[in-house]
Amino acid sequence: MTAADAKRELRRQLRAVRQRALGADPQAITRAAAAALPPLLPPGGHLGLYWPMGSEPDLRPLADSLDPSAGRLALPAVSDGHLLYRPWHPGDPLTPDACGIPAPTGPALEPSRMALLLAPALAFDRRGIRLGYGGGWFDRLRSDPAWRQVPALAVLPVACLQEALPTDPWDVPFHGWLDEQGVHWLQPV
Repeated sequence: MTAADAKRELRRQLRAVRQRALGADPQAITRAAAAALPPLLPPGGHLGLYWPMGSEPDLRPLADSLDPSAGRLALPAVSDGHLLYRPWHPGDPLTPDACGIPAPTGPALEPSRMALLLAPALAFDRRGIRLGYGGGWFDRLRSDPAWRQVPALAVLPVACLQEALPTDPWDVPFHGWLDEQGVHWLQPV
């Protein structure tokens, strides 16, 4: 079985695992994020969220719990074949990006303006490998050394942690993960 076949099968299985795990308490990860993330956001730094799809944890309510003087929010957008982040505030107008996902329309943020990136995951392993939906957007973004410097956490329920995931040469490890129990770093940031 190739890595692509193994990943495809894992995605199928883990969508159901994630949905069941979050079904019991859909806000558990959001509460853990609200408790753990504020100290990680320096004044003026942007927290890169994501627009939730399907059973992904919805972290947009963090906007209500973050001190506006500490961190600001940003959402990703796919444009011209690249993933980028744009500033976002709840209530801002959004338009579908190149993948059809709601995204802000403002100017792109430089990596130096980002304090932390959060990316939804179907699975994550202790080497920092994240399994997403297979588009490769976060791996391509983080293949740039400037973006790789930005701390990045996969977001998933603890039930989706795996001992080891199949990898491809382009997989870029994340710094850690966020689950119902809080933030877990694999390497110092």
